[in-house]
Amino acid sequence: MPPQAREEGHQVRVVALCGMGFGTSLMLKMFIGEILEAHGIKAELHAWDLGSFKGQDADIVVAPMDMKKHLEDYQGRVVLISNLTDRQEIEEKLLPVVREFLDAQP
Repeated sequence: MPPQAREEGHQVRVVALCGMGFGTSLMLKMFIGEILEAHGIKAELHAWDLGSFKGQDADIVVAPMDMKKHLEDYQGRVVLISNLTDRQEIEEKLLPVVREFLDAQP
């Protein structure tokens, strides 16, 4: 079943994560929202810094490559981005992970 045909309860929860502050994560969240909307995928999106993220959960975390060591123990799906302003990189790395998550839902 294509993601856009899924019920509201099957939305994916995506967190855009940055090291400190919220500038980078808000920009990343905006890009993620635009990408998913363009593909007809509904998502619950959040922008957090690393400190706020501790103890939270998400289906998918999108973060800069330099945060890899901070996310090694995270049990969810992690998408690491080299260039946070490269929408093509974000789309190419994020969409397969989102689709895999949605396809695995009952």
